[in-house]
Amino acid sequence: MTYPKELYHGERGEVAGRLWKGDSAPDLAIGGRTDVHYLATGATTGGQYGLYRWDMKGEPGGGPDPHFHRTMSESFYVLSGGVGLYNGEEWTEAAPGDFYFVPPGGIHAFRNLQSPASMLILFAPGAPREGYFEELAEIVASGRELTEEEWNDVYGRHDQYMV
Repeated sequence: MTYPKELYHGERGEVAGRLWKGDSAPDLAIGGRTDVHYLATGATTGGQYGLYRWDMKGEPGGGPDPHFHRTMSESFYVLSGGVGLYNGEEWTEAAPGDFYFVPPGGIHAFRNLQSPASMLILFAPGAPREGYFEELAEIVASGRELTEEEWNDVYGRHDQYMV
């Protein structure tokens, strides 16, 4: 394993970091059950990764059905509460400090086991996942019932393949 190709070619470095404050308001609320914080989107990292804080405050349960991604890995780091993580065969209860990595093609899912619960979700390389999250929030807020064909369209546009 070697270092990747250089991304910065300057000689002295530059002031470029950004601080995100932990008490910042969420960027998105999904149905009053989940608050999402856009810590670093694929757009802000030049496509290197996307990092989101996922705060689950609703009743236990919820979360996506088992699925996989073709273009990106997904990682989970539990900050608080209990989170159920699915590896394609079985569910495991993850506690604060637990980390779960899913490579491209890996079947996975998650759910809230203990309310409230919070985790970091990392996608690499960075993809516009906030578009997917915002579309889900709009569907929940509107109360629309999507057909299987409509759900498949949503998933297909966002590299989400249900199993």
